[in-house]
Amino acid sequence: MGFAEDHLIPLVDEGLGNSAYLLDLGDGRALVVDAGRDLRSLRAAVRRRGLDVAYAADTHLHADFLSGAVQLAHDSGATVLASAAGRRSFAHTPLADGDEVDLGGLRLRALATPGHTDEHLSYLLLDGDRELGVFTGGSLIVNSAARTDLLGADRAEELARAQYRSLQRLAALPDRIAVWPTHGAGSYCSAPPGTERTTTIGGQKRTNTLLATPDENTFAQRLLDGLGSYPAYFDRLAEVNRRGPALLPAVVEPAPLTAAAVRELRAQGAQLVDVRPVEQFAAGHVPGAVSIPLREAFATWLGWLLPPDVPLVFLLGPGQEGAEVAWQAAKIGYDRLAGRLHGGMDAWRASGGPVRTLGLVTADRIGDRPVLDVRQDAEYAAGHIPHARHAELGALPRWPEPAPAGTVVMCGHGERAVTAASILARGGADDVAVLVGGPADWVRATGRPLEEGR
Repeated sequence: MGFAEDHLIPLVDEGLGNSAYLLDLGDGRALVVDAGRDLRSLRAAVRRRGLDVAYAADTHLHADFLSGAVQLAHDSGATVLASAAGRRSFAHTPLADGDEVDLGGLRLRALATPGHTDEHLSYLLLDGDRELGVFTGGSLIVNSAARTDLLGADRAEELARAQYRSLQRLAALPDRIAVWPTHGAGSYCSAPPGTERTTTIGGQKRTNTLLATPDENTFAQRLLDGLGSYPAYFDRLAEVNRRGPALLPAVVEPAPLTAAAVRELRAQGAQLVDVRPVEQFAAGHVPGAVSIPLREAFATWLGWLLPPDVPLVFLLGPGQEGAEVAWQAAKIGYDRLAGRLHGGMDAWRASGGPVRTLGLVTADRIGDRPVLDVRQDAEYAAGHIPHARHAELGALPRWPEPAPAGTVVMCGHGERAVTAASILARGGADDVAVLVGGPADWVRATGRPLEEGR
């Protein structure tokens, strides 16, 4: 059976900014490329189409999420396909440049495309001799290329030059060929903003400025100049993926805990993470809790701000599901979940536990209070409130400057700001408040322009 467009199903993780791909091979079997450890959407798609996962291919040793390939091999008997140069320590079919895998009609050809990582492979999908598309992982992505500094700043330029050669190799493919990247908008593995997650070789020749650079030197400089910070957990996950992530049970959910049990766990060093929305946390929370509102970006900030070896206790609000929290944590390797406070804040209050509140400030009420902007460097430089100090949220736990009393913390909408405020309050900051909204709200409220630059 040949290839049809609806045989390829992208599975997008909006929070991490990545896409996995499920390919229906037409005979009841499927290939999965770059599946993450949270396999819920994949399993739902497989059930809908009545498929068995026969192959699980990884383009590289991922730093931003744990691979689901080992789990698929265990649960479905899938054959894991991966680079021989990755030296993975679990059962897999090692592939080198030019190696092909017969998928039963379709073929997958490995193309060595180092740059994002040393052992990076792209996979060219063929139907007979006809080239259909290429799974590019963290090599060629929509209007960019993935970052090259994850193996250390000392190797970033060397890998950027390798990335140049890899993109040139991919650009030599016919213009009509589809490009199916893993990293997309929202990924800290580097991707520009935008909604498109797939493209074609010809489309990238027209719109990807990195492909238009005149030479390797210019490419490397432009790529390196565009790199921002990345989450702390990126430095750990590639090695976990090389060894193979631990298997997970079918149901992952933090166990319910009494308020007394939560107090005991905290006394033993556990961290309480409050996942409720901004307004609920502000109205009353457990002193010392870190606020990370449960949303698509939850895993990113959990992994950026908290160490992986500390037991985690969660406080949820009405309608929030413990399973969602657990899966978000699991996909970046946070498995030490001590439990969740059963009954939430109502149970905490009923037990006589102390409660702290946090001020919320609208843009028209900031006045002359000091402002701390915790957005990313590029966001701050693009436009910020005049005289606002700046510290990226990810760097805030190591920020050497104490926050002045009365500081208003801001971001784009309020979720990162409430996380920052909870961290500052844990450090002893007084009268910290959170801006409801972001820079655009301040412009509307004051009629004044934002300031650009650093």
